[in-house]
Amino acid sequence: MLHRTQSKTAQHILTYAQQLQGGGVERAMLRMAAGWHAAGRRVTLVLGSSEGPLAAEIPGGIELIELGDGRHQALFRLADEVRRARPDLLFCPGNRYTGVTALARLRLGAAAPPIVGKVSNALVRPELSRGAAWRYRRWLRLHPRFLDHVVAMTPAMATEAMAEMGMPSERVGVIANPPARPIAGAAPVALPAGRYLIGVGRLEPQKRWDRLLAALPRLADKQVKLLLLGEGGARGALDAQIAALGLGDRVVMPGHAGDPLPALKGAAVAVLTSDYEGVPGVLREALSVGTPVVSTESSVAVREIVHAPELGTVIAREDGDALVAALDRWLGPDAVRPAPVMATGDSIADYLALFDRVVDSHRQ
Repeated sequence: MLHRTQSKTAQHILTYAQQLQGGGVERAMLRMAAGWHAAGRRVTLVLGSSEGPLAAEIPGGIELIELGDGRHQALFRLADEVRRARPDLLFCPGNRYTGVTALARLRLGAAAPPIVGKVSNALVRPELSRGAAWRYRRWLRLHPRFLDHVVAMTPAMATEAMAEMGMPSERVGVIANPPARPIAGAAPVALPAGRYLIGVGRLEPQKRWDRLLAALPRLADKQVKLLLLGEGGARGALDAQIAALGLGDRVVMPGHAGDPLPALKGAAVAVLTSDYEGVPGVLREALSVGTPVVSTESSVAVREIVHAPELGTVIAREDGDALVAALDRWLGPDAVRPAPVMATGDSIADYLALFDRVVDSHRQ
């Protein structure tokens, strides 16, 4: 049997990730782990592999367990690590990790510590086929069986979690991710000469950067450039599209950026063209430095972030004409950049208060 501490608060928090290749889920998890540790909590981080551009952001002072295998299935051993570490609470940092979370809960049985999971991606996926969408809905309906509490990053995402997961309202909370801060020592990003658009995110099919590339030659400004920050498996396809469109002198893809905030601040517009998202951190980061945004309606949270027309424009996912029109508007001579939108509240304290309530309830 797993013997945990008898604390009624979450003095020891364990969280986990596959690797540190630059995803928003992992970056937010590292920010939170740093905050929890700074607040005096013991934090254990289980990683399949610590390799990747985010490795420099692993906070000092936490306990790192590296499994030596960057494949997702390496985390199937999570239950063994939980038995050894004996945490008060497990934190699942995003949707992509709920499968390994469910397996760990099953293997630990009644000895499992309470588990809090964060909703990091959309729970309604219109781009899926009918069969895939049905399977996804069935999977979501199992989540109340292995998650004690769910954290959504906006009220609309919380409503979606209750509807799609069937999670009772008393087991759903709303806490935003910690805001991005300048990262000391991060290598500067070489910025394009002149005006440029910026996209920040993994080069993966979900992000649909092909939409943005297709829009670029149609813009009224034939000189504006595009800076894409990120890395991933779609790079080859994007390189081929750039060559086919003759955009080699207008598109720069330097890879992962340790600190994208300066590049976001210098951009004319920040663009997100995803099929689906959770609560896109890049939109909040762009608005925090006064850069307008253009985004597909890839999540119920997008309009909560872009809540006023002076902040940016939200378009339908498949409307290429609307994307071009929105970019032309924000690149036009009459466009006015928004005032910086600063984050409010203390998400670290809010998370710890929630963790303490969940652990105390679990002990009773």
